[in-house]
This record gives sequence, C-alpha cells and structure tokens, in this order.
Amino acid sequence: MKSEIKNIVNKTSILYLQSLSVLLFLTLFVSSVSAVELDTKNRDPKYVATIVDRSKKVVAKLELKDAETATNVTNIVANRYFKLNDIYAKRDSDVAKIKRSVLTGEAKKNALTAAQDAKEAALYRSHFAFPAELSMSLTESQIEVVKDGITFDVVKGTYEATLDMVPTLKEEEKTQILAWLKEAREFSIDAESSEKKHAEFGKYKGRINNYLSARGYDLVKEREGWYARIKARNEAKKK
Repeated sequence: MKSEIKNIVNKTSILYLQSLSVLLFLTLFVSSVSAVELDTKNRDPKYVATIVDRSKKVVAKLELKDAETATNVTNIVANRYFKLNDIYAKRDSDVAKIKRSVLTGEAKKNALTAAQDAKEAALYRSHFAFPAELSMSLTESQIEVVKDGITFDVVKGTYEATLDMVPTLKEEEKTQILAWLKEAREFSIDAESSEKKHAEFGKYKGRINNYLSARGYDLVKEREGWYARIKARNEAKKK
C-alpha cells in the first residue's frame, strides 16, 4: 500500500514538474514575442521618426486591438525598412570605393559586379526573416495585408483593374495573373525606392499582357472597351 502511494506521489510530482516546465517555456516564449525593439542604433532620429510613422500607417490597416501587438508589428516593419537601408547603403559605399580605387578594366567591372552580388545575397538572406518575424504575431492573411501596405496595394489594384478590363477571363487565367502579381510583390518588398518598387510590378505587368495576348485576347480592343465602360460609369455617377 505504501509502495502504491509512493508511486502515485512520484507520478504526481513528475506531472507537476512537467507542467511547470511547460508553463515556464510558454512564459519565455510569450516574453520573446513581446520584446521587439526598434533598431535605432546610429540612426538619425528624424529618419527613425519618418520610418516609424510610415510603418504605423501600414500596420493601421490591420486594425489590431492589442496595443502591444501593434507596437511589435510596427517595430518589425520599421526594422525591415532599416535593414533594407543598411543593405543598399553598404552597396552604395562599396561601389563608391571601387570607383575611387585604382582598379580599371575587367578588374573594376568584376569588383562592381561583386558589390551588386553581395547586395543580392544580403537581400536574399533577410527576405524570409521578415514574414517569419511577422508570423509570431500575425496570421497569414494579416501578413498579406502588411506586404500589400509596403507595396502600395499594387497587387489588389492591378488585379481588379485587369479583371475589369477583361471581364471574360477564365478562372485559370485569373489564378495565374494573381500568382504573378504576388511574385512581383516579393521583389517589390526588397526594392530600395517607391519608383523601383513600382518597376518590379511593371516587369510582371508586361508578362501578363504577353500571356493574355498569347491566349487570344486583343488587349487594344479590351482596353478601349474598358475605357468606354469607365467613362459611362463616371457619367452615371454625375446624374
């Protein structure tokens, strides 16, 4: 009887210790999630304020109820902007040094190429860390909202405009167009300026046009019809 009681006590103790371990792990996990700090070291306060304001506008679209989560996500987005700035600033610094150096001809060309390759490698290494950090606080659909906010909602705008311009698109064509636009968004996220962010989409818009033309769509006529429909809608609104 004593032996049985002892076994029960031992099992209870083990379960209690296991529960404490799980609780400790969860506490540490939650703490790590809630400890996102801004990477402000050696940065101009005015620049930091500008980036934080821009990040807040992106995060505001999520309408997050928890203030701490909103702050964490804002800091993650801002830190992404900082990281991109660091990567491109290093590229620019390396290029400037190479241009001032004694290198000439093929050696100079190779050095400049190496600087660009180093930039691309840094972008690649950091690209997947961004959504991974966001996933600690956001769902997949919320991460999509952040990505769209950073890239000026070009995916949604272009997709809806394309469907409006060519109302006879098949489902598989719609799927392909949306997939390409989201692929363009991944490159746009890493671009160094708003102009270059839009340029990444421009490449894929050309691909989409070629795709639709190859499938028999007369885009000149489709566009003319679209403009006519838009004009008619605007006139109807005035009445």
